[in-house]
Amino acid sequence: MVSFRSASAQAAHALSHANSIGKSRHAAKAEGKAEGRIFSLGTQRTYAQAVTQAAAWYAEQGKAGREGFDRHVARMTAEQAREYLDTRAAQVGQKQLDLDRQALQTALGITLERQRSAAEKADRLATQSRAYTSAQVAAIVARQSPPNGLATEVAAAAGLRAHELATLRPAAEQPASAHRAFREDRFTGRESGARYTVIGKGGLVREVSIPAALAQRLEATRLAEPRIVTDRGIRYEQSYALGKGQAWSQSFTTASQEALGWSAGAHGLRHGYAQDRMGQLQQAGYSWQGAKELVSQEMGHFREDVTSTYLR
Repeated sequence: MVSFRSASAQAAHALSHANSIGKSRHAAKAEGKAEGRIFSLGTQRTYAQAVTQAAAWYAEQGKAGREGFDRHVARMTAEQAREYLDTRAAQVGQKQLDLDRQALQTALGITLERQRSAAEKADRLATQSRAYTSAQVAAIVARQSPPNGLATEVAAAAGLRAHELATLRPAAEQPASAHRAFREDRFTGRESGARYTVIGKGGLVREVSIPAALAQRLEATRLAEPRIVTDRGIRYEQSYALGKGQAWSQSFTTASQEALGWSAGAHGLRHGYAQDRMGQLQQAGYSWQGAKELVSQEMGHFREDVTSTYLR
């Protein structure tokens, strides 16, 4: 059924059942009847504005031919309401997003979980560590396919970027870049690991160290012949049958949300690597500054200020 009412008229209609203006909020609370009611003109006005915007979005989806959108906001389902709030989360601040959610709950008579705005998510990431613990990594790996799980273990152990997983080769087959002066004491405390190389940003080829037992499992996936793969429009020559790039990164995020209820993204594994190595190197007698310089080389950015961002 197509609605010919304007978005504002739809909003007024959807909210009309909740109108308790002029009635006592205190008495309604005492009777347990205050939930989902509107007792003030100010609330009515702000809710009407919020639902009007939702109605306009809903109508656009219907006009675009999306199935299940009949252009009248009163018929919006909880799933559609969550989709709308997802779009709003990228556009507005947390206060407005909360108001939108409350207005839709009142208009539709449903309960919607609180969502975080993009700005709030960014603030949380800026003040909270993105590093994963070894126990959290294990829980994530248990929820991934074998190729993606192995990729997660390798990335965590060596501090790899998503695309670097596609470029892994034994160091004897793919030497490190000669134009960089790598310190000889890299991987102090991890001398027993197997040396591989990866191609990082700007084409820099650097050595990484992978624990011997994990390297044996990696070698069991060695391809008979390298294959050409594409990730984000860039071609790589891959030598191992393990996850990599955007597909692996999405797998990691999904598994992290399932296992932990949240995700800091696959890049959080590099944060964990940096923090673990800083602790190991300081225990080995390195100064804070000396450890940062070494870690910056192991991670392939050669900038201590970048390393500092991984240590929050």
